[in-house]
Amino acid sequence: MRPTDTAHRGGSVRRTPQVFAAATLAAVLTLTATACGPEEDGAAAGPSTATGQSSDGKVVIPDDLKDRLKEHGIDLDKWRDGEWKNWDKDTWLREAKDYVNPIIEDLWDPDRMREADKPPATPVDPDISGDEGVTDPTPAAVEATNVRTPYHGSAPESGKLLFDGPEGSMVCSATVVQDPAHPGKSNMVWTAGHCVHAGKNGGWYRNIAFVPSYNDSGMSTAELQNATKEEIAPYGVWWGQWAQTSDQWISQGAATGGQGAPYDFAVLQVAPEKGSTGKSLEETVGSALPVEFGAPAVPEIDSMTATGYPAAPPFDGQKALRCTDRPGRLTVFEQQPTMYRIGCTMTGGSSGGGWVAEGQDGKPALVSNTSIGPVTAGWLAGPRLGKEAEGIYKAVSKKYAGQ
Repeated sequence: MRPTDTAHRGGSVRRTPQVFAAATLAAVLTLTATACGPEEDGAAAGPSTATGQSSDGKVVIPDDLKDRLKEHGIDLDKWRDGEWKNWDKDTWLREAKDYVNPIIEDLWDPDRMREADKPPATPVDPDISGDEGVTDPTPAAVEATNVRTPYHGSAPESGKLLFDGPEGSMVCSATVVQDPAHPGKSNMVWTAGHCVHAGKNGGWYRNIAFVPSYNDSGMSTAELQNATKEEIAPYGVWWGQWAQTSDQWISQGAATGGQGAPYDFAVLQVAPEKGSTGKSLEETVGSALPVEFGAPAVPEIDSMTATGYPAAPPFDGQKALRCTDRPGRLTVFEQQPTMYRIGCTMTGGSSGGGWVAEGQDGKPALVSNTSIGPVTAGWLAGPRLGKEAEGIYKAVSKKYAGQ
């Protein structure tokens, strides 16, 4: 699956049929081929505290959630022994309340992180059912450019999101955002809904982990073959302790066709893989972006910059790129919210990456995330963040407000 983008060029509104694909990439590599299997997870850790962590700092699964999961036929005691590789539709958890993501230390080793970047083996079906409402002319493609290295100096909030699905290891992009409940100490990450949940035909993805400033020095694929975990993930691996996406994405979202795309956003609360370090994610990377809800209409925005780790050809998923363009409007389905669209040649893997524009205070703010685009690339589209997105953001913040 490959994402794409759009940009605003002015002119009359027209309707143009497009082929859409959710921008997640599923690696061809099977899970059994990984270099390092599950060794331990939060379910095996010691007694939990009020913060949802054991005394040694590892994330644990609350007893009430364990009980609910067992009602679905899932035994967390077997999870670390490879039960997470079972993608039986009858036991694949999909409800919002059933998100679970036990930490498996060192599952994401250098080889597995590097190899979770392959595009799927089959092409995306042209499943767009319409292009109704307000849509600006298709923008000219904007060539994606390399983010200046080290990435931590140019885009410290950006990173790669790794996770597992039925077809293997998968990859998206994500952004560190501010947490109103913990000013200056956020553990919140923004991404696309389809990067954490498969939508109407699936459930929650597994082993979801965020790597800020992945491959910070911009090493080549050849150089990465011998790179250490510290070189690839200099600011650590942060597991999704909790994830929340829109009800619309869970009920409508699909890999092709653009269904659910106007609501394709998600927020993660993360925790460090190796247990508490005494520092939050925001303190670790030194920055977090504010989120701007109800951003201005398209004519009032001069430019937006999308950042991500595109992995489908001609890219390999190992380097951060970005596109800057003036946004246009895209309506995928009539009576659904209009999306932002910019010209951009980034491909699959860039999904979930943050779109940054000038906020109301004149400073950079996250205003959208990469969601969909044509199979042929050339543009990207992202949702406008309204009351649904704000509700999810506040709910995740509130859930951990006292911790």
